[in-house]
Amino acid sequence: MAFNFGATAGAGAANPTGAFGGFGTTATTAGPTFSFSAPTNTGTTGLFGATQNKGFGFGTSFGTGTGTGLGSGLGTGLGFGGFGTQQQQTTLGSGLFSQPAQTPAQSNQLINTASALSAPTLLGDERDAILAKWNQLQAFWGTGKGYFNNNIAPVEFTQENPFCRFKAVGYSLMPNNKDEDGLVVLVFNRKEVDIRSQQQQLVESLHKILGGNQTLTVNVEGVKTMPDDQTEVIIYVVERSPNGTSRRVPATTLYAHFEQPNIKSSLQQLGVSFSMARTELSPAQVKQLLQNPPAGVDPIIWEQAKVDNPDPDKLIPVPLVGFKELLRRLKVQDQMTKQHQTRLDIISEDISELQKNQTTTMAKIAQYKRKLMALSHRTLQVLIKQEIQRKSGYAIQADEEQLRVQLDTIQCELNAPTQFKGRLNELMSQIRMQNHFGAVRAEERYYVDADLLREIKQHLKQQQEGLSHLISIIKDDLEDIKLIEQELNESIPRGVVFS
Repeated sequence: MAFNFGATAGAGAANPTGAFGGFGTTATTAGPTFSFSAPTNTGTTGLFGATQNKGFGFGTSFGTGTGTGLGSGLGTGLGFGGFGTQQQQTTLGSGLFSQPAQTPAQSNQLINTASALSAPTLLGDERDAILAKWNQLQAFWGTGKGYFNNNIAPVEFTQENPFCRFKAVGYSLMPNNKDEDGLVVLVFNRKEVDIRSQQQQLVESLHKILGGNQTLTVNVEGVKTMPDDQTEVIIYVVERSPNGTSRRVPATTLYAHFEQPNIKSSLQQLGVSFSMARTELSPAQVKQLLQNPPAGVDPIIWEQAKVDNPDPDKLIPVPLVGFKELLRRLKVQDQMTKQHQTRLDIISEDISELQKNQTTTMAKIAQYKRKLMALSHRTLQVLIKQEIQRKSGYAIQADEEQLRVQLDTIQCELNAPTQFKGRLNELMSQIRMQNHFGAVRAEERYYVDADLLREIKQHLKQQQEGLSHLISIIKDDLEDIKLIEQELNESIPRGVVFS
């Protein structure tokens, strides 16, 4: 199995060994080929079937687990012819986005189901009414077989039947990745620690599965833990052309190659349980999905779910059928909660570190301010001495005389009894008195932190509540003792003396 992204492959007999036919050409071979021009679609139609077309997926926490396909038509006819042109054709088949036409077999199925639930004729007596109720119970539960006629096979009740009661509608985030991003999700049945420790070997194994072509490079976009010891790995493949340019292989093209039987078996040997292309839905696909309720979901409930959608631009309603789907959603939610808690712990540690750095920085700033003030004073003293030496021997100039007059005026204002000097003297007297009384009494003042004071108050309040409860118990006991003494006094006959 070989790959050739630059050369053009011939047809039929020209390439009998299954070589890759190149981008832009389609190789017709009998053996397995890696051709991004002719993706295959191996899925079946329908959203809730056991086997689905996994050409599109909403991620590990989107949808119903098995419903990862967008219909049998999506993904066919996707190819590109070289780096200059890209051709993409999307066909909406009878899968998720279309309402399939009712066949005669489906009509008979509905008639048989109605007969099993309302009017079975299996026994021909009053026991048929009991059988009808039993069939209704099975239909509500979504499991079992409904017998209604001796000549017709029983009806198989599944959780997709419209009478099943264990259904709900949730909301999932729509992917916003484009096909050009080339993101493909591979889910491994291995733990995240094992995947991360062997990430390089995994990339090399995927490169070998793609043929080991030197023009292809496998890159890991992200690794995420999933429930049940599974790990989601998002990859994309970059193709380099001979002229030096590079581009990502489209997601639908890469996924179609992974869905080939021989490639799929190789991926399963690596531990891949399933794969899907992570691409966004087109407006037409979203519209058609919302217009047609899924199988077994009441149209009224589906319409109400669309009305209750908290964010129609980002969220899309998805059906939840059965307890397994509910359990899966719960596990995914628990997993995401743990991841969010881990991220919150990391953020909390970062905030604590930043607070420590802020405290250290504030202390350094205060220290530098004091140092700057001291240096400013020293600089001013040096300037004064230098100016005195420079002006020694010269007469007082006019500007200096003006400064002297201003200083004398300020000095007079300060020395005035009713001005600043009187107030300063009064403040100094008060300070001396406070220092004197403080020295005599030797009083010490303590300041309690607000949080510590609040804790002390809370503790004292709890002690007070405990004492009040204890007092109430003692009062109740005293009343009981008085009642006992009264009963004893009444029960003892008068005149009887106990020695």
